[in-house]
Amino acid sequence: MPNAAFTPPTPTQTRPDLAGTFGAVASTHWTATAVAQSVLERGGNAFDAAAAGAFVLQVVEPHLNGPGGDLTAVFATADDPTPVVLCGQGPAPAGATREHYLAEGLDLVPGAGALAATVPGAVDAWLLLLRDHGTWDIADVLAPAIGYARDGHPVAAGVVRTITAVQDLFRDHWPTSAARWLPGGTVPVAGALVRNEALAAVYERLAAAGGEHAGRTARIDAARTEWAEGVVAQAIDRFVREPHRHSSGTDHAGVIRAADLQAFRATYEPATTAEFRGCTVAKTGPWGQGPALLETLRLLDPLDDALLDPSTELGAHTIVEAQKLALADRDLFYGDGDVPLDALLSDAYTDERRTLIGERASAELRPGSVPGYEHATPPLRTVYDAQADGTVGEPTVRVVRDAEEAVPEEDRGEPFVAPTGETRGDTVHIDVVDRWGNIVSATPSGGWLQSSPTIPELGFCLGTRLQMTWLEEGTSSTLTAGERPRTTLTPTLVLRDGRPVLALGSPGGDQQDQWQLLFLLRWIVGGYSPQQAIDAPALHTTSFPGSFWPRTWEPAGLVVEDRLGDDVIAALEARGHVVTRAGDWSLGRLCCVTRDPERGVVGAASNPRGAQGYAIAR
Repeated sequence: MPNAAFTPPTPTQTRPDLAGTFGAVASTHWTATAVAQSVLERGGNAFDAAAAGAFVLQVVEPHLNGPGGDLTAVFATADDPTPVVLCGQGPAPAGATREHYLAEGLDLVPGAGALAATVPGAVDAWLLLLRDHGTWDIADVLAPAIGYARDGHPVAAGVVRTITAVQDLFRDHWPTSAARWLPGGTVPVAGALVRNEALAAVYERLAAAGGEHAGRTARIDAARTEWAEGVVAQAIDRFVREPHRHSSGTDHAGVIRAADLQAFRATYEPATTAEFRGCTVAKTGPWGQGPALLETLRLLDPLDDALLDPSTELGAHTIVEAQKLALADRDLFYGDGDVPLDALLSDAYTDERRTLIGERASAELRPGSVPGYEHATPPLRTVYDAQADGTVGEPTVRVVRDAEEAVPEEDRGEPFVAPTGETRGDTVHIDVVDRWGNIVSATPSGGWLQSSPTIPELGFCLGTRLQMTWLEEGTSSTLTAGERPRTTLTPTLVLRDGRPVLALGSPGGDQQDQWQLLFLLRWIVGGYSPQQAIDAPALHTTSFPGSFWPRTWEPAGLVVEDRLGDDVIAALEARGHVVTRAGDWSLGRLCCVTRDPERGVVGAASNPRGAQGYAIAR
């Protein structure tokens, strides 16, 4: 039931709250959702369905993820409700040292180009999950993606917008990308059938790798070996040795080598959890940003319900100020090394930090202090003077095109793709729950078509996750060979009484957990239904160094949907927030699935913004 302390949800929902008893899927693209549900219909479980849907996402949303990218997921099985994290976040290559990048004349890891590439982790992670928890064979799971890549699929408008933004980069500097994404020398139109035969051949090679093996597990292991040691690894090694244009405006060769791919395998690890209002929220470790959501929940937990409503002036202010504190701790402490997470989530620490939430908007970066953990503070820049020819813009600038040239247009709701290829603020997501109680939330990303030049014989490019490391010495996330960058990928699993009840996630870079926080507050405290929580007005802060190149920040920055209301927005400005209006329906790309363990009822909800996310339940 709705909480009387909260603003009532909008009477008319954009979509129904879907419910059933068989299975549910939600993702950022309708085709992936349909494919995953079709797997459930044919007897597959949630892990079979998620893997099949995710490989399709690599085909139909190539501007937001690809085989050269990375993956994090959190899941629980019907046999064991304990949340587990699947880590498909590859590390920095052996040759990726700060000394090398400084010698190349760089002071930031570029946002586009092979120097920003970590070891691709998404493909191996999906195959690991399929092997250990799925039931289908690899050829069956890959078949839909192979079909859409080889035979074609109607290209989404978002893909076309991205290609439009970077077409000059492709023509002038990345000819292999031009050959792949500018058929006939022109940008495809939305809805046109596009094919990627080279990518289909990669999937087919993986499916055939274990042909001589008798068992399903052996066939999947053979595919993992083929990915890490075969044609893919060798093609990447050969291709990146040729210098090419980076978002810095300068040309560099990549440092990733076949040996880096050979050395990597995806892994499992325990989830990091925190309690909030009768729920257990499960996230990745502090090599991801997920624990910052947990810290924010801990900061907010003791407060009155009325202070947790994002739709009011007082609630929005309180929530944003708590987020700033948690994100400041993220930027000071988080990384692949020793992180004092127990201290950061403790009662004593969060009680002390909560006292910093004042009546006015803070325009400072205010990380806390933990004895024995000293790190350099990352650089704070409001602007960055790049050498690139193209205009960089802020993290939320949308690149549009007039008759003559690419032009940045302020729109803080859209993912940012600059003419120079750097991208920040978006990815894909998929959630699946089946009738047995298996449940998974996964956020694949990276390897965007605009990340670096397409490797012709593979049909995809490498990711850019290393842009989330610093070249300054002494930070918790300084570039270090063999270490994972602190990723923004942050899926969520929620449990009640030790049993999973919700899988949730969103694209959105640094905004992912900020938007998920709004959902959790409205769903757990406000009594909203999942679809009502997704539909409600969204907001996020930009008052911290962005995770994406060029790593700038906006002190006291706050981005809101106009539907928050003129009175609330004016009151937030009066408190000192530097507010940017993003339009009525522009922030948040959430989707989720739910399960009621007592009744066996499953549900799903998806984001109406952008008219692309889709959910199915029956």
